[in-house]
Amino acid sequence: MRFVNNIKTAMLLGSLMGLCMLIGHFVAGPQGVIMGLVFGGLGNIVAFFFSDKIALMSMGAQEVSPQQAPELHAMVDRLAERAGLPKPKVCICPQDAPNAFATGRSPSKAVVAITQGMLRGFSQHEIEGVMAHEIAHVKHRDMLISTVAATMAGMISSIGYFMLWFGGGRDRESPLGAIGLLATIILAPVAAALIQMAISRQREYAADSMGGELCGDPNKLASALVRLSSVNERVPTNTNPAFHNLYIVEPLAAKGIGGLFGTHPPIEERVRRLREQARQMQNLR
Repeated sequence: MRFVNNIKTAMLLGSLMGLCMLIGHFVAGPQGVIMGLVFGGLGNIVAFFFSDKIALMSMGAQEVSPQQAPELHAMVDRLAERAGLPKPKVCICPQDAPNAFATGRSPSKAVVAITQGMLRGFSQHEIEGVMAHEIAHVKHRDMLISTVAATMAGMISSIGYFMLWFGGGRDRESPLGAIGLLATIILAPVAAALIQMAISRQREYAADSMGGELCGDPNKLASALVRLSSVNERVPTNTNPAFHNLYIVEPLAAKGIGGLFGTHPPIEERVRRLREQARQMQNLR
């Protein structure tokens, strides 16, 4: 299952790069293809080196020592060892809304963070399931994948506006050319966002699966997800929406057709898969 998810992610990332180059070609011809690559490349470089610091600052995350949070540190230490990873830094965020996330461009630079609301209101078993999910993200280097996808989607949106602002684009004097350029500016960001969200959902499924293995019982994570979904409908998340895709549960997630723009799969489906995984693990014992 994880292999299939990785293949899907690679295909979706390739689609983003292709879309970026296609838009560049449409608005500026062959030179636009190069511009698309430059926009995407520069954005990815910036995101690669600084996205983790920006995210932690935005969430108000503060690193805590083993003396300040001994149980949390012991839990992260144990899970990282099971995953064969160096222990990530541990941070606590001041938000009352329960949630958690991981960031960092590589396992050696990784950080796992959890909110005060989760520490206060969730059991140790549930917190362990959540931390296992975040360690799985570190193992899969999902923070880097998500950063690349988000940055490329942003660059795709920028290319059309850049060309329009500076009067670029082929056949801009032609009515059909102008309509085509306007359609590109409107539709390209939508297509990029759909691909970005699809990548994020695939990575969440993979992290759930591995997280269930790391904590030894997928029901721990399933229980936490059910409670997180319920509580986040009542307790507002007062952080920058640009970073909500990092959380284990997306605040105020859309349902139905709106779920296409969700960074996370439906909670019901995530829980169903985890329960099934728990049954399979139990049968193997």
